Amino acid sequence: MSEDHAFFTDTPDGFVPTDLARSHWSPKFISGPATCGVIARALENEHGDEHLVPSRLTVDLCQPIPAVPLTIETTRVRDGNRIRVADAEVIHGDQVVARATAVFLRPSSQPAGELWGRSSLPQPPPADLPALEQAVTVPLFGSDEHPEGWSVALHEHQGASRKRMWSRRIAAVRGESPSPFVAAAIVGEATSLVTNWGSRGLSFINADLTLVLARQPVSREMGVEADNHVSANGIAVGSAVLFDRAGPIGTCTVSAIANEQRTINLGA
Repeated sequence: MSEDHAFFTDTPDGFVPTDLARSHWSPKFISGPATCGVIARALENEHGDEHLVPSRLTVDLCQPIPAVPLTIETTRVRDGNRIRVADAEVIHGDQVVARATAVFLRPSSQPAGELWGRSSLPQPPPADLPALEQAVTVPLFGSDEHPEGWSVALHEHQGASRKRMWSRRIAAVRGESPSPFVAAAIVGEATSLVTNWGSRGLSFINADLTLVLARQPVSREMGVEADNHVSANGIAVGSAVLFDRAGPIGTCTVSAIANEQRTINLGA
């Protein structure tokens, strides 16, 4: 399926960012979701296997990534019967501006027995919600204090209550439909938003993302709900549950640093 809405265009000069890839912190840089999506795509395309599924993605956002053509180089680190590990580097000129590691695992039968799990499961928005038609480029946002639960209006959710986001994310690369794994990487990066967004807006910027999947999403339509936020001395850790209409998929975590002088007021 062709995709007109995408973060990048694949060209002989590298991945050229579109306007949709630009960061809300500064239009001179590329956003976290765009970076995570194009890295996940490269790792899956070059190291994926029909017998192994992508289970973990860790992206280190070493520095602000300029909105210029980028290249991605990947390396296979380990290739075992049940576990495959691959690394990726995002390169601008001769400089590495981001790096990542992906782990691919071989599925097997589920062991017997019962385990503790989160009893309060995140709930997706109603499937017939009219605003879902916009969710390709404008995600739905949710918060515990919102009277209707979900809306596309960011300002309606600014506050100190638990937050969540739901979307059918756009493609990483123009002309391609994102795989479930790539879509999960893009949506999962919103962990920083839903865990670090407080009563005055977004004052932390994440330095990384770790996405761990127990199963693959059933489609590119999915959400992320805050589990916890812990911060002290300008350093924050956020964790969230990634979920689709079939239930939880996995967990996302981010570390972040205070960026108070450039706080994004999402309630305006």
